Amino acid sequence: MAISALLQSAPLQSVRRIGAILLKELTQLRRDRTTLGMVIMIPLIQLVLFGYAINTNVRDIPVALVDQANSGISRVLAQTVQATQVVRFTEQHPDIPSARDAITEGRVRAALIIPADLSQRVARSGSVGAGLETPPASDVQTSRPVAQWIVDGSDTIIASAIKGLRAMPLTELLRRPANRNTPTFAVALLFNPEQRTAINIVPGLIGIILTMTMVMFTSAAIVREAERGNMEMLINTPVRPLELMLGKIVPYIAIGIIQTAIILLLGHLIFGVPLTGSLAALAVTTLAFIGASLALGLVLSTIATSQLQAMQMTVFILLPSILLSGFMFPYEGMPALAQYIAEVLPATHFMRTIRAVMLREASLEDVAEDTLWLLGFMLIGLLVASLRFKKRLD
Repeated sequence: MAISALLQSAPLQSVRRIGAILLKELTQLRRDRTTLGMVIMIPLIQLVLFGYAINTNVRDIPVALVDQANSGISRVLAQTVQATQVVRFTEQHPDIPSARDAITEGRVRAALIIPADLSQRVARSGSVGAGLETPPASDVQTSRPVAQWIVDGSDTIIASAIKGLRAMPLTELLRRPANRNTPTFAVALLFNPEQRTAINIVPGLIGIILTMTMVMFTSAAIVREAERGNMEMLINTPVRPLELMLGKIVPYIAIGIIQTAIILLLGHLIFGVPLTGSLAALAVTTLAFIGASLALGLVLSTIATSQLQAMQMTVFILLPSILLSGFMFPYEGMPALAQYIAEVLPATHFMRTIRAVMLREASLEDVAEDTLWLLGFMLIGLLVASLRFKKRLD
């Protein structure tokens, strides 16, 4: 009787009920392959990917060369600069305005201007420092930097990396010590000469917030209808899949516009972020990105079987969008594989366009390639979501 009473005691019964619930949850998790796969794959993929991708030691920054000297010593100077592996010359321009246009369009991040009197500057720099502990004042005044960098200062990390070349020694070029009182290169920062971090962060923050909200809202759009029991009603209505997708995303476009306006206004009033770019270009690129993010969320909604899975998939998209798009770490500092992955993300293309328009006053034509990519992503996403939804109805 004592043993039977012990087995029927309240604490033991509570443990048995907890064990039954635990067994049920484990069985349900084992059957839910999508959730189980994300439990394993999310930390694995994020760890490997971000471990390689996050790198503040920027290398191979694409830059332009304007060689006005066009001599043997100017070519040696360019090779010496590229040997540092900090920069990589990807374009050569005949004059400074064309190089500046390349910076504005985002094709390069800086330009090295080699003046026509390079030989005289190098000779003066070498002679001033040769064998003189304290050079005369007249020599110091006549000694000038041998060349000049024009740098896109909107990205503070890129600007700091190139500014690190300012005092690059030319010992191998001169075969003797250079003047330690004069920097090797002069550096002119465009668009953000004060190197304020907010100038770079606020435009990128628009992309991150829109990614989080737009994908989150629409990723649960279809599964929410099923969980609320509205799916049968949708099946019986004459609404076509594409019409349903468009009806789902249109209200959120207005939400995205409101969020963008709030960030732009407060960023300008509080942090002094300039709003000098083309409003038409800003509107077109932002709408294209909002549409691409909403289409991506709809595709995830057709894959997920519950709102919890939809939230997990949103996080899976959000983290790469933050770390691989250039929002926090320079795109140029990532390895090739991470850059290929970043190119698939809509946030990467929007980061380029929003910063180019707001900070470098780029026109819609300058950012046409990334804008068209976003529009194409939106159309393909809507098509895929419509086809998958139709297949689920069958």
